[in-house]
Amino acid sequence: MSRQGEEMPYSELVKNFNKIREYMRDFYVYGFKSRDGFSGRSTRTYDDERRRIESWLSDYMQFQMTSDGKVVSISIDSRRRGHNPFYKAWKTKSFTDGDITLHFILMDILPEGGREEEADSPGTDQVPAGHEAAEGLTIGEIVDRVDDVLLEFPGARTFDESTIRKKLKEYCQEGIVLSEKCGRTVRYRRAGSPVPIDAQALHFFSEVAPCGVIGAYCADKQEEEKSLFTFKHHYITSAMDSEILCEIFLAMRKKNFMTVETVLPKEKRSRKGIFVPLQVRVSAQSGRQHLMAYSYESRRIVPLRIDHIVSACAGRVCAEYDQYRKAYEKIAPTVWGVSTHSWSGKRMEHVEFTVRFGPGEEYIYGRLLREKRVGSVELLDPEHARFRADVCDASELVPWMRTFIGRLSEVHFSNPVLEEKFKSDIGQMYAMYGIRSGEGGES
Repeated sequence: MSRQGEEMPYSELVKNFNKIREYMRDFYVYGFKSRDGFSGRSTRTYDDERRRIESWLSDYMQFQMTSDGKVVSISIDSRRRGHNPFYKAWKTKSFTDGDITLHFILMDILPEGGREEEADSPGTDQVPAGHEAAEGLTIGEIVDRVDDVLLEFPGARTFDESTIRKKLKEYCQEGIVLSEKCGRTVRYRRAGSPVPIDAQALHFFSEVAPCGVIGAYCADKQEEEKSLFTFKHHYITSAMDSEILCEIFLAMRKKNFMTVETVLPKEKRSRKGIFVPLQVRVSAQSGRQHLMAYSYESRRIVPLRIDHIVSACAGRVCAEYDQYRKAYEKIAPTVWGVSTHSWSGKRMEHVEFTVRFGPGEEYIYGRLLREKRVGSVELLDPEHARFRADVCDASELVPWMRTFIGRLSEVHFSNPVLEEKFKSDIGQMYAMYGIRSGEGGES
């Protein structure tokens, strides 16, 4: 591709999205890295990826000169932006001239059938009574009509039957085309137009739901309408994990095994394992997404950070899927975050603490009721409330408990090591501020 006679140094079209995920996360989550900060990558690769991202997010890119050189970062104020700008990356996909030519010819010549949501499964035509559908075309008829269209453009690329058949199979899997077998003959029709969805519902879905990029695509096809929603906490980085999430959800629906490849930011090598995907948990506090899955290596249910997953490929159907799912549902009410095994190695850990609040501070009691995920809250008297819970890993509650420091009158863990560490941390904090033990209310 050229512009004004000069060859472009890079292409905006994406073939390997994992590389884009890595760079966008480095620029946005970590940020302020110079070219030399990206070890193990050539300067040419860095320049190409930076300019590609800049072509989508130029309004959010920041450049700053430091002693280490020019550093780049992405800065986004979610309070002023109603739409996730990272979705732009998914709307830039690599394709050939032949791909796009054949796509529009097929969409023009195929008769329209029933709506895709009226089909029992993608690619299988089940038209309800009262919904008349045009008769589909056979592969031979489609090939002839494609050739007729191309005859009007001398020198245009032609397509053989095998290429067209593969494209139709791909579109049937995506639900774009419906197929119907009549005896030994298969006929193809274009899926009908989708049912219109309220624009504001699409805007909301695209910004808060996992795989919200699907809603963003749908919203692009509707008339432009300004979103009514703004977000105090807008976790936009999950957009980069949409493809991985989609593969996970499809495997869960079909009850498949998955081969998952993960890599930690500080590690230079990746690890693969066989898992059974059971649930995706999304933190309302940080927006972080975890896959809860049964691991065939460790023989237990483990959490996998989705932003650390490089690839996730579905395998065969898992005959024991329902068994693993029931095992997870049994322990799920005792999981505070994502950890399914206790810090001490025991089956379950008990934690309880008492919070004091004065007159007019009943909102503290309301916080306990609203923010507890498991366990129970008991109002002891007008100024004291006690929280109790049995959880898989009591250490996951510690960050939440710290938000009540200064109001904790009693703290007890069944794990003595964790209790000692919690009280030691508070003691060290008091020492830093010159407070004697007990003055802050904790005991």
